[in-house]
Amino acid sequence: MNDEDHMRRALELSLQGRPSPNPYVGAVLVKDGMVISGGYHRKAGMPHAEVEALRGVDARGAVLYVTLEPCSHYGRTPPCTKAIIGAGVSEVVYGIDDPTDKVKGREELEAAGVKVRSGVLAAECERVNEVFLKHSRTGRPFVVLKAALTLDGQIATKTGESRWITSEESRRVVHELRGRYDAVLVGINTVLKDNPRLTCRVEGGRDPLRVVLDSRLRIPLDAKVLADRNVLVAAAEGYDRKKMGELEGKAEVVVLGKDKVDLDGLLTELGRRGVTSVLVEGGSTVNYSFAKAGLVDKFIFFMAPKLLPGGNTPVFRGEGMAGLDEAVRLKVTGVKNVGEDLMVEAYPPR
Repeated sequence: MNDEDHMRRALELSLQGRPSPNPYVGAVLVKDGMVISGGYHRKAGMPHAEVEALRGVDARGAVLYVTLEPCSHYGRTPPCTKAIIGAGVSEVVYGIDDPTDKVKGREELEAAGVKVRSGVLAAECERVNEVFLKHSRTGRPFVVLKAALTLDGQIATKTGESRWITSEESRRVVHELRGRYDAVLVGINTVLKDNPRLTCRVEGGRDPLRVVLDSRLRIPLDAKVLADRNVLVAAAEGYDRKKMGELEGKAEVVVLGKDKVDLDGLLTELGRRGVTSVLVEGGSTVNYSFAKAGLVDKFIFFMAPKLLPGGNTPVFRGEGMAGLDEAVRLKVTGVKNVGEDLMVEAYPPR
């Protein structure tokens, strides 16, 4: 096995964790050409991948493969660099540098005589940690727009019927996504029409923060999304002040924007609160607003082998664009079958 094989295994291990707001990190320890252990960062506050891989083995003279530059500072856990040096590891190979200023792992390892190489499967390592990297570099959450649609781009019939356009397998993947992202966001029309819970219904999953765009505070007090207090309602000036008082104890309300919610300001506020990622599950208008404003970092489309010709509900609805030069151009990075549907992942230009 070569460097890429070992790093690929470390990447696979990293995805077993649920570490937000920390990065996904996996580690593989190789000695005399043989893999002797591996580890991953399970959850924020728990031991890091490097420490997990070093536990209970003789690491003297071994090579440690890790997806992200080892940390060198005290946080919720001690520095990984000290554990690596103390274990007698002779070489560390990692995928990408940590963008945070407090991490000087490479410098500390090299000062202790540990050989260090980086850049192995760097693109793959960046993709796995796209959320962490975006939040670390900008202070704002990574935004994913998810939509379930027909092959002709419709998300509901002319009467608003949308359950279920896609397959049960696709819906299960959506719940897994909710468990991976910090927040899920919808518009008030989705709440009024579908009354969703927006929870993660997979075993071991974590319910995200629910964010509702509701400029005038029209949300019903018995809406399912208000089942617990893990809800943020974003309103605009001119909101229903009586409803504001009635929502006390059910949800937190923030006022951002004059006539409608300032989406850019909302993302800044969410980032300030430590929300590293947002899954947008809005209707046509919300989808259009995010895409037109260039606020989406990644698109995920679940496309069902169905057609809804005629005047139904498109995935994006807004004022439209005058020319093709205004099109949101995407790079498709993944297409796979999920049940009878196609799951398409695409990114706008960075």
